[in-house]
Parts: sequence; C-alpha cells; structure tokens
Amino acid sequence: MNAADMKCVMIIDSDLPMGIVANTSAILGVTLGEQVPHLVGGNATDALNETHLGIVTVPITMLKGSKVGLRDLRQRLYAPEFNDLVVVDFTDAAQTSQVYNDYVVKLASLTTQEHTYLGIGIYGEKKKINKLTGAMPLLRG
Repeated sequence: MNAADMKCVMIIDSDLPMGIVANTSAILGVTLGEQVPHLVGGNATDALNETHLGIVTVPITMLKGSKVGLRDLRQRLYAPEFNDLVVVDFTDAAQTSQVYNDYVVKLASLTTQEHTYLGIGIYGEKKKINKLTGAMPLLRG
C-alpha cells in the first residue's frame, strides 16, 4: 500500500488540561514512531548544510474525543477487522504512574472497561481510519 493510502490520527479527550493534552499526544507520537519506523523520514540538511533530524512523513490529524467516545473507540479497535491498524492508547493508569513498572502493575489489575482513556493514536489504511473517526471534530486549542 502506498503512503497516500495511509493515515495517522490522534484522538485526545478534549476535557483534559492543555498540559495533559500535550503530554498525551507526545507519548502517543513517540510510541507510534517506534511501532511504525517509516513514519519518520530521514535526516535533512538546510542551506547552511546543518542537519535536522527526520520528522513525520505523513500528517497527524488531531481529533477531539470524550471519555465515553474514547472507551467506545478502543473497544471497536479490538475487532478483527482492525487488527492491521497500529493502535496505541494512553490511560489514566499510565498518567498517574511515576515509573513504567508501576504502570505495568496498575494495568494488570484493571479490566478494559475500567480504563479511562486520555488518548488513542492510530496508524494504518486511510479508509479504515476514516470509517472509525470520520465524524469526529478536529481538536482545537
């Protein structure tokens, strides 16, 4: 599949304070970059031959979500038809953990229904992502 058929979105709980929105989107972006290495392009040089590290090669659309909407979306993403999408979620269990091992322990004690999702990042086929998120509004500051 060529790059024009792919899409990357982040859906963030719009009720969160701006600092948590920024933190959530940064964490989702780092994880998506790790899981989909070709999302990040090669380094580039400017007119003075100074190097600038590669950035994302596709736009990342930022969408507005709600606690209920994010939970529902995450449940839908577990369906077999969406197995080929790269999905990363960020929950309150992660946000309130000081170290990664604390997060792993908290996560293991919660069911999927008990999570409060702060944000979800998705990368994959544009048609599938549009099916899931096409009616969601843009996240605006």
